[in-house]
Amino acid sequence: MGSVQIVTTILAAGITAVAVWLAVRAVMKMTAVIRLGQPAPERFADKGARARKMLVETAGHTRMLKWGVVGAAHWFVMVGFIVLSLLVLEAYFEVVTPTGGLPIIGHWTVFGLATEIITVLGLVGILVLMAIRLRNRPNRPGGRSRFTGSTMWQGYFVEWIVLLVLIFGLVIRGFKVATDHFEYPLWATPVSHAVGAVLPDWSDGASVAALIKIVISMTWLIVISLNVTMGVAWHRFLAFPNIFFKRDPGKPAGSGLGPLRPMTSQGKPLDFEEADPEKDQFGVAQVEQFTWKGLLDFSTCTECGRCQSQCPAWNTGKPLSPKLLVLSLRDHAYAKAPYLLAGGGKDLTGEEKATQAQLAHLDVLSLAEGDKPLIGTAEESGVIDPDVLWSCTTCGACVEQCPVDIEHVDHIVDMRRYQVLIESSFPSEAGVMLRNLENKGNPWGAPQNTREDWTKGLDFEVPRVGEVDDFEYLFWVGCAGAFEDRAKKTTRAVATLLNEAGVSFAILGEGETCSGDPARRIGNEFVFQMLAQQNVETLNEAFDGREKAKRKIVATCPHCFNTLGNEYGQLGGEFEVVHHTQLLAHLVSTGKLTPVQPVDGGVTYHDPCYLGRHNRVFAAPREVLGDAIEGEITEMPRNSERSFCCGAGGARMWMEEKIGKRINVDRVEEAMATGAKTVAVGCPFCSTMLNDGVNGKGAGEQVEVIDVASVLLRSVKPEQPRGDKLSTPVAG
Repeated sequence: MGSVQIVTTILAAGITAVAVWLAVRAVMKMTAVIRLGQPAPERFADKGARARKMLVETAGHTRMLKWGVVGAAHWFVMVGFIVLSLLVLEAYFEVVTPTGGLPIIGHWTVFGLATEIITVLGLVGILVLMAIRLRNRPNRPGGRSRFTGSTMWQGYFVEWIVLLVLIFGLVIRGFKVATDHFEYPLWATPVSHAVGAVLPDWSDGASVAALIKIVISMTWLIVISLNVTMGVAWHRFLAFPNIFFKRDPGKPAGSGLGPLRPMTSQGKPLDFEEADPEKDQFGVAQVEQFTWKGLLDFSTCTECGRCQSQCPAWNTGKPLSPKLLVLSLRDHAYAKAPYLLAGGGKDLTGEEKATQAQLAHLDVLSLAEGDKPLIGTAEESGVIDPDVLWSCTTCGACVEQCPVDIEHVDHIVDMRRYQVLIESSFPSEAGVMLRNLENKGNPWGAPQNTREDWTKGLDFEVPRVGEVDDFEYLFWVGCAGAFEDRAKKTTRAVATLLNEAGVSFAILGEGETCSGDPARRIGNEFVFQMLAQQNVETLNEAFDGREKAKRKIVATCPHCFNTLGNEYGQLGGEFEVVHHTQLLAHLVSTGKLTPVQPVDGGVTYHDPCYLGRHNRVFAAPREVLGDAIEGEITEMPRNSERSFCCGAGGARMWMEEKIGKRINVDRVEEAMATGAKTVAVGCPFCSTMLNDGVNGKGAGEQVEVIDVASVLLRSVKPEQPRGDKLSTPVAG
């Protein structure tokens, strides 16, 4: 060992010792913060399925590759980080001797070939990611960026570190080539040989370059250890457990889509008959009241902004960004952690749990963080502004896009639950809807004895449960389908088509009440459970004696479809629920319904969030439309899993949109830009919102918004009387 190697070895050992010590301290701090969260015992079930899903999502980059170029580039960088860590380890041998290498595998040509390929592809990948970040920088001309609000220096820092580590890996090899100490042949490592051809024959060059590579790598570790909220770096480690512990590893898309988590206290679902607000947690009022998985979610956020780029609220000028909400909660959790770890915090009655002695050593900033309300205006020093909380439509676009499976919607609804149930703080206009649900069983406050008025004038009898001995499907009409004029036309169209196809079905009539979706999404779990338990009892009685496979329900509202099919199981209601477009697609494909005249004028289809993104029903409505129009659907740029929300979900249907551009107008402009004369929908909420948007644009005479079922009915029975302005069927 020469004098240069003595120096390089000492320096490498010194900086590594410091970095490892800081990293251990950082990991212990992060673990302590995450453990402050509430229990979530269900996250430990199905470990085999969780491990498989985690491996598929990480190794296969299944979620990242939804954005092709970015996903591919990130995959090469990820593989480079994992595999080329061996070359960082090898650098420790090279600082000792310039001819050093990894024991055993370090001399294998296949190892040299593999690491050469990964290095080159990693360089290409990181350069692509750097270019994308620069092209989308927040201060660029042209408007908002998905990186708006991200800590940009951290992103640049990480990318430059990766680039320099890859470059110095080639420099080390180049010096070995230049001094004729390289193990691998030219055909296996052509780039390394090319670098060596331009480097001098310096015997100590490999050791010096190895030291620089180690210093760069350990500088990265030191910086991230001193910044435990640096998600753009820490996600490399935290993504694996965060994906492993996702809510439902069996789901094809975002684990946090579809049903909401039940309201829990100490890890157990809350029973309202026995719950005590002074002993049981009602929603989330303090950051430590999120589950430990929630705190892991916040720590894992990469600040990539994919969620932000897809959020309808953010894209229409609302203050909500799912990314910024998560980052605010993360920063608050870590700033508040010293206070909490010292024993501080408020109990459920608002009293301080710690003694003065426990808090005496804390700095004033930690104490101040402990006094911040989780929800509050800037004047109140709130962590999350109320306008942010109530802008969410629960459309799930953020969850769909998140590459590390953060469950934004669950966290937002948990905070809403406390605001509604304990603080009684929510947009005033939504109070009318909640009172109507409690008193009338529907959000419009319509008399219950008018639930069957939609059946009047039909040329066939609509059977009621109890009036017929048997039926294949229970037709869940829903509140909109029973009371809202436009939606009633859809209800009548579906009933007519089912009758035409010879499908035996029955309705509950006045026995049906609201599914509870608006109450649950706004945060009123009590009203949801009251309505849901009533419906579960009614449905169980209607299906008495039937196995689950024969307890079939068809629903026209995706919100009812989602609630009955995904959430009633939490309350003892197990049913097979289909959306009407799924049943109609089946009836057409089996020849029980036959379109005879195609509808003219061009059709585009709007995917309802709770049908498409939340429940993956994309094909069925398109199949129905394809048969009805005998041509191609003109797709909007944002469709299928990236469909843009209509603005009505999350109980926003009953709240005024006072900030920014109206979401439904944004969507209508996109639909009108296709040139289609018919905008087909599969949801009564979407129908209302898009109709309002079309009329607001003054295009009511040129563009029609109707349900998929109505389009099919016009094609199957073109002689049907018209209730509205209609597209004219053309001869086949």
